[in-house]
Amino acid sequence: MRIVARTDTGLVRDNNQDSYIACELQDGVVLAVVCDGMGGAAEGALASSEAVKAIKERVVERYYGGMTDLSVRSLLVSALEFANKQIYDLSLTDEKYEGMGTTVVAAIVSESFAYIAHAGDSRAYLISNGKLSQLTRDHSVVQRMVENGEITAEEAEDHPSKHIITRAMGVDSEIKIDFCQEPFGDDDILLLCSDGLTNYTDNSDILNLTGDGCYYKFADRLVNLANRNGGGDNITVVTVSQ
Repeated sequence: MRIVARTDTGLVRDNNQDSYIACELQDGVVLAVVCDGMGGAAEGALASSEAVKAIKERVVERYYGGMTDLSVRSLLVSALEFANKQIYDLSLTDEKYEGMGTTVVAAIVSESFAYIAHAGDSRAYLISNGKLSQLTRDHSVVQRMVENGEITAEEAEDHPSKHIITRAMGVDSEIKIDFCQEPFGDDDILLLCSDGLTNYTDNSDILNLTGDGCYYKFADRLVNLANRNGGGDNITVVTVSQ
């Protein structure tokens, strides 16, 4: 597996509230996580960093070779639920932590499948056979408006409520986690990212910058493009390919 990652503050923010991890488990299986914190500069950064730490701790502790699909799903979802409780409990220890939270998109990737769990508007994409597919559904106000037919997808791109999310880790003691499982084959690329990438690039940009097989340049290319297009938010990109 090839793992490439980069996080960047961007050109407008003073600090980086994004966090990520990308590491190998057993037999070349990969764990990758991207979180985008919220709730104030220091608090958002704390929430995202604690989230990735807790998810890694739980997955590394409990993953073993030969797990069934159902077992992997249970492990990944429970790891996010565990991290949610950790952040929520931390938010109760000090008034300055009140309201802090983080989006999350996490994946366990084997030679055959990508298992993805998420909450919020950080995304997972699959690039396969020259096509880009969004695997996650944003938990956001504008996504709900699009699904209800109140606005179009094009109108959502510049809507004033674009940054309001409806689900985040650490806000409540319990959280609903969405999950999907996708086939993952030779030359496929799994992309995890925060909205600092997707708000400043489009699908054609992502395809153009990941289509030449130069795997170790993907993260730099995408982050640099988001910065060239304004860099108005923190940007985090993790790609996994084989």
